[in-house]
Amino acid sequence: MTSRINGRTRLAGVIGNPLDHTLSPAMHNAAYETLDLDWVYIPLRLADETDLMRFLGAARVLPFVGFNVTMPFKQAMLSMCDEVAMLAQLAGAVNTVHCVDGRFIGYNTDGRGLIESLAAETGFIPEGRSVAIVGAGGAAGAALIALILGKASKVSIVNRSLDKAEELVERVIAHARSTELTSVALSAGEEAVTTADLIINATPLGMKDGDPSPVPGEWFSAAQVACDMIYGPNTTPFVESARAAGATAVDGLGMLVHQGAISIDIWSESAQVRAPREVMHEAALARLRAGRPEGGGK
Repeated sequence: MTSRINGRTRLAGVIGNPLDHTLSPAMHNAAYETLDLDWVYIPLRLADETDLMRFLGAARVLPFVGFNVTMPFKQAMLSMCDEVAMLAQLAGAVNTVHCVDGRFIGYNTDGRGLIESLAAETGFIPEGRSVAIVGAGGAAGAALIALILGKASKVSIVNRSLDKAEELVERVIAHARSTELTSVALSAGEEAVTTADLIINATPLGMKDGDPSPVPGEWFSAAQVACDMIYGPNTTPFVESARAAGATAVDGLGMLVHQGAISIDIWSESAQVRAPREVMHEAALARLRAGRPEGGGK
């Protein structure tokens, strides 16, 4: 890939901190090669929001086609884009930026990536189904919006802090359409979780060795699908507990691949270009198996 870099090569990448673990360069560059795109994807570690501002100034004049955004800058990017898609506004976070003539257009592809990956890996379709999302941050917001658009019958936000769960529901309830939304404290969340068709871990628990599952193992059952937004070289406690109960459980690698693929679809600006999901998955999996320190996001 590097031998093809020339004066016309367009830039893409991921900004965040830390980025030692990122699988995105492997899967993106594999996709660009497959699609014969003269692009290159690089990790760009930014220490703080001061660095973020400096980067954004440079990105307006450098040949960026776009960039992804991960922790801790997803919320900050909302106010730094020139235009923000409605999905990202409702989710409360931007994870994908399209660079167009020096302007930044912000998107959130996490929720769409989640729905795509669930359909591909488990066959789960949200229409008419009940869901419990554990967590109330940006990842939970993206999942919630996607599930509403997917016509889920009910979504419960189950969070350690009830106030934050209620804030998330309040932010999107005007757009809930036919989806029933509820908020509940994790300490009182057993019924919401045990009666859900799909349980999503949208908390950071599981990223570090020794982390417990955010959901007690006895709350899972064989009829359920469980999805951990975290991925890593080892199975997370959330996924382990769900599988031990007989549930169909997946980690966040598929979501990572699909949200990244949707980013490429946006940046290409062509209905004729569709990012090769299988190629990206194999590249990400190979990089993961090659070794990396912990689980995480992009």
